Amino acid sequence: MRYITADDAPPTPLRGIADHSWHTRGLCHGMAPEDADELFFPKPRDHEAITEAKTICGRCPVKKDCFAHALDNEIRHGIWGGLTDAERRPWHAKINKRLDYSRVRAVFQGRDVHLSDAEREAVTRHAYVRGWTPERLAYVLQLDLDYARDLMRKAAHAVADRDRYWGLYGDEDKQASTCDESAGTGAGEIVSSPVPRQVHTPALITALGKAA
Repeated sequence: MRYITADDAPPTPLRGIADHSWHTRGLCHGMAPEDADELFFPKPRDHEAITEAKTICGRCPVKKDCFAHALDNEIRHGIWGGLTDAERRPWHAKINKRLDYSRVRAVFQGRDVHLSDAEREAVTRHAYVRGWTPERLAYVLQLDLDYARDLMRKAAHAVADRDRYWGLYGDEDKQASTCDESAGTGAGEIVSSPVPRQVHTPALITALGKAA
């Protein structure tokens, strides 16, 4: 499938990289800098400050935007969105594996949004299939041109490998709908079909060995 998958879920509003309009609606907005630093960047054992900061964040109308801002910008210190740096650590560890296709679609709609590594890879593959040049990809994603060329080269290899081996093991749709009545299965029951032995040809084994 060479098109971005669409679904019926309502679109989630995405903030652009330069959109910091949510700041002004935060309950911490307007605090004296020294007070904010003491409260939201407390010492590890300053439980009183941590509790007070979490209380403010708990009733803040933009705590989700604050939390997303810390993740998207790799902010590892301080309390953001009501979570300490230790509490956000698991989220930071997996953020680059996020694959949100609403963000991928937003890039092709001209939006400047935060992308994880997985989302950037998806954008690059779709851009390659659409015939984009590395220069255009570099401009849209604000990347170094050499880096954009490397991404496009990887996308070309990935798409070529996908097309080369797509359907190699037979028609998945036919396998999924096959009903083995001779084996006594009920109507509509799905049974697996074994992989034909002849597909494991020396040419395929050699190709896979080179790819590895």
